[in-house]
Amino acid sequence: MIGNGPLQQRAKLLWRGGNPTPSSRYVAEERAIALTFGGSTNAVMMATPVDLEDFGVGFALTEGIIEQADEIASIEIVESSLGIEVQMWLARYRADELSARRRAMTGPVGCGLCGIESLEQACPTPRHVSSTATFRARDLLNAMSALAPLQELNQKTRGVHAAAFWQPNKGIGLVREDVGRHNALDKLAGALMRENVVRAGGAILLTSRVSVEMVQKTARIGAPVLVAVSAPTSLAVETADQAGITLIAVARADGYEIFTHPDRLIFSDCPTVAA
Repeated sequence: MIGNGPLQQRAKLLWRGGNPTPSSRYVAEERAIALTFGGSTNAVMMATPVDLEDFGVGFALTEGIIEQADEIASIEIVESSLGIEVQMWLARYRADELSARRRAMTGPVGCGLCGIESLEQACPTPRHVSSTATFRARDLLNAMSALAPLQELNQKTRGVHAAAFWQPNKGIGLVREDVGRHNALDKLAGALMRENVVRAGGAILLTSRVSVEMVQKTARIGAPVLVAVSAPTSLAVETADQAGITLIAVARADGYEIFTHPDRLIFSDCPTVAA
């Protein structure tokens, strides 16, 4: 763990039933995390200071800076009073590509998508996931039910998101948590890459809503199915359709909603509901 770790215990005044009572609870740590490449800062994120090597590698993957984990020559975590730096050094050709990209980003940027200068950059054509894997609908439902007990930080704080990777006959293999849903998915992406997990036969599980960036990251990861507890945005649905990703959302105990590519799902083991 870095610094105080991912949790802090804070005093509080609990008011239940009309009587205030001194108490305490665990809260998730949130710190400024700078992601640097070759000594230059690429982004500063507010994140939970745990699994930061995974975070750095996953961010580099989902941002299109690298394609393979070994394209990061070295990675170091450096802490200061201001925050934490995830310092990464790229293979020469990747470093040259990143330098060229930075030179192309001239002029000031406004709020929204930092470093993005055009609509084409904001909404790029997603990477296509061509996996032919199929999944039993019931298994994916059970996978989402199995995620909550594995969220160690959220069990204590009730304040962090999780991203997990599930495979048929293997279950949930990796779970990563963070105060930010994007960060949790980046951490998962990095863990999958660093452990050389084959992603084409599994599903990404999310405890958050589905925005377009979450679909874009899933496409970069190469997973054919994305399942989330909350609803998607319109652009997330359109992007999942383009990427060939089966987008499942609003997952509840009794079922879920399938927005794109339902052909990957097998419903034969599910009970038939009369009209």
